[in-house]
Formats: sequence, C-alpha cells, structure tokens
Amino acid sequence: MTDIHSAPQRTDSVLEGTDSVFEVRNPGTGEIVGTVAEQTADVVAAAIAELRLRQPEWEAIGPRGRRDWLLKFQDWLIDHTEHLTDVVQSETGKPRVDAMIDPAFATDLIGYYARRAPKFLAEEHPSPHSPLARVKRLTTVYRPYPVVGVITPWNFPLAMPILDIIPALAAGAAVVLKPSEVTPLSALELARGWAEIGAPPVFTVVTGPGETGAAVVAEADFIQFTGSTATGRRIAVTCAERMIPYSLELGGKDPAIVLADADLDRAAHGIAFGGMFNSGQVCISVERVYVEAPVYDEFVAKLTKAVRGLRQGLDGRKARFDIGALANENQTRIVQRHVDEAVAAGARVLTGGKRAGFGTAFEPTVLVDVDHTMSCVKEETFGPTLPVIKVADEAEAVRLANDSPYGLSASVWTGSRERGERVARRLEAGAVNVNDVFANLFNYALPMGGWRLSGVGARWGGAQGVRKYCRQQAITAPMLPTQRKEMIWYPYSVPKLTIALGAMRAAGARGVRRFDLPGLWRLRRG
Repeated sequence: MTDIHSAPQRTDSVLEGTDSVFEVRNPGTGEIVGTVAEQTADVVAAAIAELRLRQPEWEAIGPRGRRDWLLKFQDWLIDHTEHLTDVVQSETGKPRVDAMIDPAFATDLIGYYARRAPKFLAEEHPSPHSPLARVKRLTTVYRPYPVVGVITPWNFPLAMPILDIIPALAAGAAVVLKPSEVTPLSALELARGWAEIGAPPVFTVVTGPGETGAAVVAEADFIQFTGSTATGRRIAVTCAERMIPYSLELGGKDPAIVLADADLDRAAHGIAFGGMFNSGQVCISVERVYVEAPVYDEFVAKLTKAVRGLRQGLDGRKARFDIGALANENQTRIVQRHVDEAVAAGARVLTGGKRAGFGTAFEPTVLVDVDHTMSCVKEETFGPTLPVIKVADEAEAVRLANDSPYGLSASVWTGSRERGERVARRLEAGAVNVNDVFANLFNYALPMGGWRLSGVGARWGGAQGVRKYCRQQAITAPMLPTQRKEMIWYPYSVPKLTIALGAMRAAGARGVRRFDLPGLWRLRRG
C-alpha cells in the first residue's frame, strides 16, 4: 500500500551568525530531507535592519512597479511547480495531489492581489461631512508598515506563507518570514525564487524554533501569525507592550450541521473531504458533525462508507492516495489520545481509530456516541477524525455548534439555500459555508478571520487584505486662497467664534436646536 519515495535534493541553509542547525524529516518515512539553520535573535535583528534599509525603495516604485515583480515571481512558481511539489511532499508526507495544491493556490492568490493592488491602494478623497469642511481637499493615503513579520505553521508550508507575504509585499512593506521548524524547506524555496528573479531584497526567511519567532515579534512593525491559541496569546501580549498591530489566526473546532432536508450523499462526501483533507490538518477542517435525528442513521452510514473508502499511503509522484501522514509524532499522539479517551467514555469507532502502520500516519476515523464532555469534541484535534452527534432539531444543532470557545468556520447542509443562510447567521463563526466546505478559503474578496479564541483580525477581504498592512495617513489641503489666520485662531475674537461655532451647530444638529445658541450669546455678552 505504501510507496516510500526518495526525497528531492536536500536543502541546506547555514548562515553566518548561526549557533546550530537542525534536521528536517519526512514524517511518513523518518528520512532526513534537509538541514536548516537555527538562527539567533541577533541574526534576526540584523536581517530586519537590512529590510528596513531596503523598504523605502520598494514602497517608492508604487503598486504597479510591485505588481510587475510579483507577477515575475508567479511565473517562477509556475515554472518550478514540480520541484516545489517535491519539496512540500518531502517535509510533510502529503499525497501528490495535496502537495500540488500549495503552488496552485499560491499562483491564484498572487494573480488576485498583484493585479488589484493598484486599485486597492489608490488614494481616496472622501466627501466632507458638512459644508464647512468643503474648503479643504481631503485625502486618505495608504502607507505600508516598514517590516511585516509573518509566522506560519507546518500544515501548508508553501501556501500558508504566500497567503500573507504577497498582500504585504503588494502593500509596499518588506517581509520577514519565519516558517515552522517542522517544515522550513518550502519557505526557503520561496526565498530562493525571489532572489532568482532579481527582485529587490525586501523578502527574507529566518529559520529556527520558537525563539526565532519571538525575535521576529520583538523587531518587526506588524505581526501576522497563524498557529495555536496559546502562542497567539503570547504574541498578542508582546505586540501590545510594543504598541504594534497584529493579526492572529488561531485554533478551530469547526462544526458541520446536517439538516433533515439535506442531500445526504453530497453532505457525506463533502464532510468526509472537509474532515480528512490533508489528514485533517487544516485550520478550517470539519471537527464536529451534528445530524438531525430523522436522517442520522442514513447519514452516518454514508459518511462511514466514504471515509472507509479513502486510500492512505505515500505515493511519490504517482498520485495513488487520498491521505498521507500527520506532520509530526506529537500530532499523532493527540489524535490517538482523543480517540482513546472517547472510546473509554463510551464512544464507538465505526472505521479507523488507530495508527496506519507507516510513519506518523493515522487512519481516517469516524466516531459515534460522542458528547460534549469528550476531548474529541471540546479540544482541537487537527487530525483525521470525525465525531458525529445526533440532535433533535435545528435549534439543538445550532446551540451545540456554538458551544465551543472557538469560532473559525462552520458548514450547514440543507436542501434550502434560504434556510442555510438563516442558520449561518445564528452561528458564532467567522465564516459559514452552505452545502460546501473550504469555499471561503478560495474567495479572496471575503475576509477570513476567526471569532472568540480562533483569532483577532482577518486576512483578505478584497482591498482590506492589502490595506491591513498599511497605516492610513490623512492629508488636508486648502481648496480656496488662505487668510493670514483662521477665525478660531489666537487671539480669540468673540464675534468670529460665535459665527464659527454657530455654523458648526447649524450644520451638525437637527430641528430648532440647529439655531438655539444660548451658550454662544452668553459668550458674546461676557
């Protein structure tokens, strides 16, 4: 069943100022596939200092100049897709098709933001709020933060960095990327590609453990972090102390609600995909399923059949399998613990439930007879498990779906779009897909952000995806010839103040109060 393929050419990165190196292994085979630098805080600080020197020129070429470089980078990604897919597979143990999604997703997103950034970042001239303000030309300018620090997890080692570095670069910021120490090789390939196209040196990668990430947080001007809630909280505290902005995408425990009028075949296949894609290691994986009682048995049978039919193994370039290994041994232990604790508390395993027999892989698993006291329902699993719970009706499904400290995304499965959208508006989640999974992830015009413990802020959302990496600057300039001094400047003139303040009240208030000026008349009498 398992085809253990050889790794691509090793990627070695040992930079001056590095205290030590660490090995990168294929989790499906245990094979060493790279040796990477463990960079110190001093190296990170020096790298960010260099980015600060280069960033003004990058900002100065404007969004159209940056667009040209980003599209050249897109060309490089397309031309090197096969190699990049090899690297992704080597450090993740993904099936070939899953690994190919990383460069394809990156290509799509670059096209969206590179071409639209000039429009998104164009200066705006808002209309004044009252006739009094019409003597000024109002301008909003979007100026980038000098250095954006991006810290990414191991589940999509090439796509995850692209989600954030491209909008930040498009905004005019310089970017320092710190990838997970579990999967740093794909990020280093991105840095290599940026250098090979001859782009300005405003993007760099630093590698190492948590201490390296902490050094990025200590030096950069804006932090974009994707990872655990615990780490996100620590980053938020540091950013607050430094008075710098941040955006956090954190944990999730995404529910799926299957209503009695749903297309059960579509729901079963969709939820199987939503729970098992990338071995369940997706921030918006389906991790809880609530099914209305009248269709519960039929749905569970269909779901179990779909999950049981998944092909698991390591397939090299042959694309023979649907699901591969987990990212590391710690993830495997978490999944096994959740399953074991559920079974000990009375749950039943309908398929899967144990390690798959190679590397860190765990069998795709369906659990029933579970409840909200169990860790498989309460805690983020981030693995190939689907706990299924029977509910009496829609109201109970919504109540239980909202019974979680997380709120990243959810899905609703129903035969009525109107009903699906109505239920969606009752769910405490940053995104809800009706009769689908992951759909919001591929629509960059929508914001992607978590509620509750699932994060702060959002990525994308059309123009906001670029503007989040910018500081808004307000500029006013006179529309008419100016006088030597304004009516409200020193020294105060009571008659002129009466006119100015009275005009403000007249423009902003309503009804007779617009002309009720007792306070102003007392000022005149005084």
